[in-house]
Amino acid sequence: MTKMAIPLDHPLWLSLTGAHRKFALGTGLARRYQPDVSILAALAPGAGPEAWADLRETCVAGEVVALFFFDAVVPVPPDGGWKVVFEATCDQMVSTDTAPSARPAPELTALTSADVDEILALVKLTQPGPFAPRTIELGRYLGVRVGHELVAMAGERAHVDGFREVSAVCTHPDHRGRGLADALVRAVVAKAAVRGETSFLHVATDNDSARRAYERIGFVRRRVAKVVAVQALARD
Repeated sequence: MTKMAIPLDHPLWLSLTGAHRKFALGTGLARRYQPDVSILAALAPGAGPEAWADLRETCVAGEVVALFFFDAVVPVPPDGGWKVVFEATCDQMVSTDTAPSARPAPELTALTSADVDEILALVKLTQPGPFAPRTIELGRYLGVRVGHELVAMAGERAHVDGFREVSAVCTHPDHRGRGLADALVRAVVAKAAVRGETSFLHVATDNDSARRAYERIGFVRRRVAKVVAVQALARD
């Protein structure tokens, strides 16, 4: 793994308390995105069990939120307040290209809120990760259309000072193998570099093909993260 800046150890917490605070709910030791923006949440770095109580105040019974943990020990939610519904391991990867440029590619289209229904349909089909109706407000999203159909996309999610997360990279199964995802990611990374930002992303540890594709673009693995989705239980 390469050694990078400490902010990438806490990208969601720093996003929710910084650049994305207008999208945040919560006080004290926990923050989460507004439900129609994202299911992602974060606990304050180094926080103990009391942080789960702060997070619970932002959720209604039955609601699911997902958290990234980069520490060796993942905080366990206290009994009675939460149910763990999903766990996975992913690699955090960081771009090493300090002056990237977009390669010739099919025309890339800037996506807006008017495209959300199509985006959600593509996300449902390809499952690149969580995406809500207002996720598009978190950053710049680009797409590729064939005719009038949106067939590929990529964009930006977490925003930490000096760093921008590449997210929602997906291609319709009928249009894979044409380099669309490669072109989209390169364009997102190049734009971030113009702003003086380093791109990073998260990919499932067992997704070897995606990891190799990102390595070809210049990403290297920085560290492993644990993703935990929890459901808020009804209060007694």
